[in-house]
Amino acid sequence: MKYYVNANAKEGGDGSEKNPFNKIQLAADIAKAGDEVLVAPGIYREAVNPKNAGEEGKPVVYRSTVMKGAHITGAEVLANWEKVEADKDTNGSVWTARVSNKIFGDFNPYTTLVSGDWFIAYMTAHLGDVFLNGKSLYEVQSLEEVRKAEASEAAWDREFSTYKWFAEQDEAKNETVFYANFHDYDPNKENVEITARRTCFYPEAEGVNYITLSGFTVSQAASQWAPPTAYQEGMIGPHWSKGWVIEDCEVYEAKCSGISLGKYLQPENDNKWLKTKYKDGTQTERDCICQAQVEGWTKERIGSHTIRRCEIHDCGQTGIVGHLGGVFSVIEDNHIHHINNKQNLAGAEIGGIKMHAAIDVIYRRNHIHHCTRGIWLDWQAQGTRVTQNFFHDNIPPQRPGEKIKGEVAEDIFIEVSHGPTLLDNNIFLSPRAVKLATQGVAMVHNIIAGSFTAVGRGTNNGALTLSSPRYTPYHMKHRTEIAGFMTFLHGDCKFFNNIFIQKPICEEFTERMKANEKNDWDDSNFVVGTCPYEDYPTFEEWDAMFEGYCGMGSPASDRYYSKLPVWADGNLYFNGARPMSKEKAYIDSKNKVEITCEEKDGKIMLKTNLYDFIPDLKCRLMKTEDIAPAFEPEENYENPDGSPIVFDTDFFGKKRDNTPIAGPFTDGKEIENPLF
Repeated sequence: MKYYVNANAKEGGDGSEKNPFNKIQLAADIAKAGDEVLVAPGIYREAVNPKNAGEEGKPVVYRSTVMKGAHITGAEVLANWEKVEADKDTNGSVWTARVSNKIFGDFNPYTTLVSGDWFIAYMTAHLGDVFLNGKSLYEVQSLEEVRKAEASEAAWDREFSTYKWFAEQDEAKNETVFYANFHDYDPNKENVEITARRTCFYPEAEGVNYITLSGFTVSQAASQWAPPTAYQEGMIGPHWSKGWVIEDCEVYEAKCSGISLGKYLQPENDNKWLKTKYKDGTQTERDCICQAQVEGWTKERIGSHTIRRCEIHDCGQTGIVGHLGGVFSVIEDNHIHHINNKQNLAGAEIGGIKMHAAIDVIYRRNHIHHCTRGIWLDWQAQGTRVTQNFFHDNIPPQRPGEKIKGEVAEDIFIEVSHGPTLLDNNIFLSPRAVKLATQGVAMVHNIIAGSFTAVGRGTNNGALTLSSPRYTPYHMKHRTEIAGFMTFLHGDCKFFNNIFIQKPICEEFTERMKANEKNDWDDSNFVVGTCPYEDYPTFEEWDAMFEGYCGMGSPASDRYYSKLPVWADGNLYFNGARPMSKEKAYIDSKNKVEITCEEKDGKIMLKTNLYDFIPDLKCRLMKTEDIAPAFEPEENYENPDGSPIVFDTDFFGKKRDNTPIAGPFTDGKEIENPLF
């Protein structure tokens, strides 16, 4: 059955092609497995709640008939702006408008604060926003701050950060009163909107399986902060179900998260750390996971989603967020950029993608840039594969002579996971490539022009004088069932056939390294290469500790609590990038490699002279069997179905021969091709 929707249609349609519905929700109320909802171009100001699930092989499909022409938005137009009287200092750029709170129903985003575990509330932030031509202004706390319109030192777009708004409640009239500084714009001649809805396409019920959302523009919802210990909502999301496909969509300006593959509501355990403070957040996180296990978190019921070919940008917390609900998913061919650039939201849950428990999740061929952190894999990155992605500029703008005010993050952060986590055939160009407060990671055939940071640290929980190690779960192979909990010995990392390129380290980064040398969370290392693993054992050195009898009655030893071994082979080093001394590596100390990227005719090109200096050295063609399994789960670096991987396919999908060169390309000619 096909149902038709057109925003310009009259009320009372029956969903036929000749007499379409005028709201998507009218179709969402009745569409069932195998049905298709065809939506014409137009603005749809509604929160679509898909009522009925599809079936495997027979999804309910919601499709925009023109690519990105159907626009679902959580915003409403706000008109009738008036200039604020006696506003001489700002040349009349401050305006005010009112709206009845009846338009918000039982959810007013201008009386509801951003809040949740691991959110740092350094300012009062409401879930609502004011938008000028689709771009959100910066909230402040008073009309006076609106008038002053001072630039935010932390915002990436410092110029636009002077566009301010403030709202207050007129309780007598039951109205929200807005004040905004539009500078040279007349709001009555521009598109000015306010957030009115929490979500845009999101089922209220759990278990609405097998839904496809294809080709829509989705924007401007008041999604709440989404930590792993809370009900994780997004502007779009499957809400604890299985088998969704979100494809070819443009997703932008969610207050917090654009797409959520996240956790369901656990009423007694929701934001428990924030509410009671008696249990540490790490402990409440463990409680959430164990409760979910009892309440049906299994491969058969949850996850296996696909997000592909979407452009996701300008969201406040994350482009994609998830905990538990994203297992066994594929996230591929997406363009994710400019996430958390306003720097008005802060905390430990921020990134282009932020996922806990990314069990057997594949991140493939994504272009991720200009985010406060590219991908953050937190807890239980087991069977996770990050392959053929391009990362760059995931760091706040560097302004000569000024300190960076925002967080200096990295392309990927892997935190307190036991692996196996596989990073292969990627390009990392940000100053910090991978934060490795973890173990059980293999990196194969990458270009790495940024550093490894937090090696051997970042896994404790910050107690002042007492021991506070974080114990995190590992799972049965390719399943959700918990196999055990363990803290971190560090190491158990493998580096094969990578190219390391040191970029110049600016003065500020040098100062950060000195200041954080003994910081237990992050050493702020900017030196590229495997050198942070200098004092880790080889497998042979580690194995020697277990010679002879090691059971009960053997002499006391630290063997079970010492650092795990590290493997490295076939890597190339340029521009002063430094290997660990035990590694047999090729070091080019003569030539200067330049590497960057540029946009040309709408295509992203890699600019480098690297392949002028690649030596005539061949590497071993790596296979699953050549890489030691992740130590704690005793699981191989393999495909989600348990089959072995042969690393014979490069960044572009081209086949390697049996004696490949290092890095993500089969040969130097490929760099003439656009990356995306």
